Amino acid sequence: MSVALHKEHSSDLGKYMSELGQAARAAAAELAHAEPQHKNAALLQIAAVLDQRRDFILQENLRDLTAARERKLSSAMLERLELNPARIDAMIEGLQQVANLADPVGEISELRYRPSGIQVGKMRVPLGVIGIIYESRPNVTIDAAALCLKSGNASILRGGKEALHSNQAIYQCIQQGLQQAGLVASAVQVVNTTDREAVTHMLKLHDCIDVIIPRGGKSLIERIVNASIIPVIKHLDGVCHVYIDDQADPKKALDIALNAKTRRYGVCNAMETLLVAQAIAARVMPELIQLMADKGVELRGCERACGFDAVRINPASEDDWYTEYLAPILSIRIVDGLEQAIEHINHYGSQHTDAIVSENYGHTREFLRRVDSSSVMVNASTGFADGFEYGLGAEIGISTDKLHARGPVGLEGLTSQKYVVLGDGNIRE
Repeated sequence: MSVALHKEHSSDLGKYMSELGQAARAAAAELAHAEPQHKNAALLQIAAVLDQRRDFILQENLRDLTAARERKLSSAMLERLELNPARIDAMIEGLQQVANLADPVGEISELRYRPSGIQVGKMRVPLGVIGIIYESRPNVTIDAAALCLKSGNASILRGGKEALHSNQAIYQCIQQGLQQAGLVASAVQVVNTTDREAVTHMLKLHDCIDVIIPRGGKSLIERIVNASIIPVIKHLDGVCHVYIDDQADPKKALDIALNAKTRRYGVCNAMETLLVAQAIAARVMPELIQLMADKGVELRGCERACGFDAVRINPASEDDWYTEYLAPILSIRIVDGLEQAIEHINHYGSQHTDAIVSENYGHTREFLRRVDSSSVMVNASTGFADGFEYGLGAEIGISTDKLHARGPVGLEGLTSQKYVVLGDGNIRE
């Protein structure tokens, strides 16, 4: 579907969205029974087409970037929007990795005999049709399509207006790959309009769409959660913490903190608040302040943190502890120790990803047990919190919900389970 094609639907968005939903529902029925080798062939065909059409994708992405700069979008937004050869390589690798993953559909687990002689177990099944609403990052188009396809789900994808040309270019590659592999083209559909009312209609298609997954800023996700009559898998923000324990290895602590903050600023797994135990603060704070300054990171701290450098650390407000900056800004708090660090994280955090740096086994176990987040780490950067690094392949997002999926949502997160009962003429007395 080309960018211009949607003009015929502009007078009736409701009808257009309903047509997408009905087509997706029909496709989902076919995909639920597609053989793993056919789905894998489609993923690899899409990867091959992406590789062949690199120049076209980058050309269309440049159109989006030029328009975004003219609109004076933030540097974080531009960083998310930009595609380059390395990011296209990553999309291709993601498709290949998903193709190599075990297919969860039809997998039977927990099979056990009951006293009556029957066997009871659970079988993984697709959710059906998944609607995904996202901002900025055009690579989400590939990630979402790949995971939905492999898990036997049809998908309706609605990207942000700032990435329209990039998403449409990628969508053309997806359609070509599906056709070459012999799968139904409506298995993946990209909404071809920037009209926000399309999302309003989409969130009402409860007879066609089984679950909505939003990816983007907090305001977008809150709007979708409040408006949707379809179940939503979400995370509102990523207020991620690293806690440097009083028994941390200082070098590990500095390396992890620097990576967690400065590897990429505009991602939800970036550290936004650093907690440092008072007993080790004098050993790590001077070098940490310099390392962050060298990277151009603005520091905001509690009174004790400001005491280490009143020039380069500005006083933090109460709001700072709740803030996902997605920018080169870091809040620092000096805490009394483990107990206060855990209290801070559970109070101010967003239940996304939090890490402890410590050589004390008891402290790390206590942190793992008591921090209520979807990913809890020991002696590792929060930057690892994504599906690719967890071995899930490309991810659809990171859920901070407790139902139905939590943490990076990969293939299993896009399936449900049904009970299966095996018998041999058994009847109930």
